[in-house]
Amino acid sequence: MKKTILAFSRITPAMVERLREDFTVIVPDPRQGDLNAQFNEALPEAHGLIGAGRKLGRAELQHASKLEVISSVTVGYDNYDVGYLNERGILLTNTPDVLTESTADLAFALIMSSARRVAELDAWTKAGQWSRSIEAPHFGTDVHGKTLGIVGMGNIGAAVARRGHFGFNMPILYSGNSRKPEMEQALNAQFCSLDQLLGEADFVCLVVPLSDKTHHLISTRELALMKNSAILVNIARGPVVDEAALIHALQTGVIHAAGLDVYEKEPLTASPLFQLPNAVTLPHIGSATHETRQAMAERALDNLSRALKGQTPLSMVNPQVWKS
Repeated sequence: MKKTILAFSRITPAMVERLREDFTVIVPDPRQGDLNAQFNEALPEAHGLIGAGRKLGRAELQHASKLEVISSVTVGYDNYDVGYLNERGILLTNTPDVLTESTADLAFALIMSSARRVAELDAWTKAGQWSRSIEAPHFGTDVHGKTLGIVGMGNIGAAVARRGHFGFNMPILYSGNSRKPEMEQALNAQFCSLDQLLGEADFVCLVVPLSDKTHHLISTRELALMKNSAILVNIARGPVVDEAALIHALQTGVIHAAGLDVYEKEPLTASPLFQLPNAVTLPHIGSATHETRQAMAERALDNLSRALKGQTPLSMVNPQVWKS
């Protein structure tokens, strides 16, 4: 008898058909009524889940008695109660690596847009304000040669650092849980404390996972340590930054600007950030390219299929569950 997979987002019809070669696949359909009700109805029969954007923990999975694996179409896993999954012996897989370069590209798009005021001046031009050559009030700031501080030197952080070092001749500072000697040698990067990084960097790029330790890692005290000419870029998770403190810092000139792809509450439909010309606000698009989303879905599908067939998945968040 085939095992059952419940798909709840980010999976194409073609992938559904591929999975159906080996499994029974249930895909909630908005034309059939409430998606949550369909999900909850199918959950007790599911051996595997695949998707993204749904919080899954003790309350949500209490009736998932057959569940063996959750295949998340994301690299971050803060939507999942990993402790509870470990307790239940449920494997969690994710999709690291395949989105590294695309997310690093976006980090630099935010750096460039914030520094050169791209979004602000695009709107200004389209509003018909360009009547003569611009003067100092509309000048931006250089990126090349400035100091780039990276908070969290994982794969994405390293990809951002490479772009800064090789593309823009930027000195690299980084902070994190451990030193990366090979990265230091390749990029002439300097490991330092977070406080030192904040005080010296012209651009501060956040690339840490969300955890109890990193929640509001950047708040009033940390923002005050930054240069008033500095730019903060967040491609990590929204709650890594105290958003109210950031808004105040942008309004009062504590820091120069911010480039944001993530927020404390998403989707962000109303915010003082929208009124600030020194805030670039994107709708969480770090991995949102056709190529990368396809690669993420492929990895998630492969992880799920392997796990349910008893083969080792490529990307496991809690591999101790698999080993046991």
